[in-house]
Order: sequence, then C-alpha cells, then structure tokens
Amino acid sequence: MADTVEKEVRSRIMSRIRARGNESTELRMRMMLVRAGISGWKMHARELPGNPDFCFPEAQVAVFVDGCFWHGCPRCGHIPKSNREYWTKKIDRNKDRDNRISLELRENGWQVVRIWEHELENDSDVVSRISDNI
Repeated sequence: MADTVEKEVRSRIMSRIRARGNESTELRMRMMLVRAGISGWKMHARELPGNPDFCFPEAQVAVFVDGCFWHGCPRCGHIPKSNREYWTKKIDRNKDRDNRISLELRENGWQVVRIWEHELENDSDVVSRISDNI
C-alpha cells in the first residue's frame, strides 16, 4: 500500500516519535541479570554510541538486545510481503547502523555483545555470554 502523505510530511510525523525501547525484551533481559546475580550494569547509556540497552561501565561491555524483525535476524527475521522494497532498505539500514555502532564502540575500547530477541528464551546461554565478557 502506498503512503497517503507526502515524503516530507511523513518524515516530520516519524521524527516526532520517540523510541522507548522494547519493554518486554528489556524486562526479560533485566530479570535474567537479576536472577543470575549479575550487577554493575545500567540501562540505556545515552552517553555511548547507539545507547546500548545495558552496559557494564567498569568492564566496558555494551549489550544490545536486537529485535529479530527490526535488525534482520538470519534465523527468524523476515521481510513483509507488502512494500518489500521499503522494508528491505529499512532493515538493511538498521543492520548497517548496528555494524557502525559496534565498530565505534570497539574502537573506543568497549566489548560489544549483541543478543537476538529469540535468544532470550535460553537464560543460561545469554547469562554465560555476558558473564564471559564482564
């Protein structure tokens, strides 16, 4: 379905939408860290590139929980059937941005852990990936 408003109007509308994060995945991750007794983290480090979902400042570890749809998960991400060209470009831009942010953080001495949304189903794997880096 084609957009019903001009590109400039859509851009202005979309620019007013503020990200609040994915509360359900962030809550699952937060509870996972608490249950595992992992401390020393903070959420949404706005001072770091990409505003990591979680960061461990002392260990310089940034953790991103990437939604499978929005970040193009190779296992369960998909492109909607309608407006495929738009969604392909959108998800590719998201993946490019993720790569740039990870590179920038690494160049500044941070370790980056990226966790797919579907990986939150296995607490022990996620906890051990984080524990191995902090």
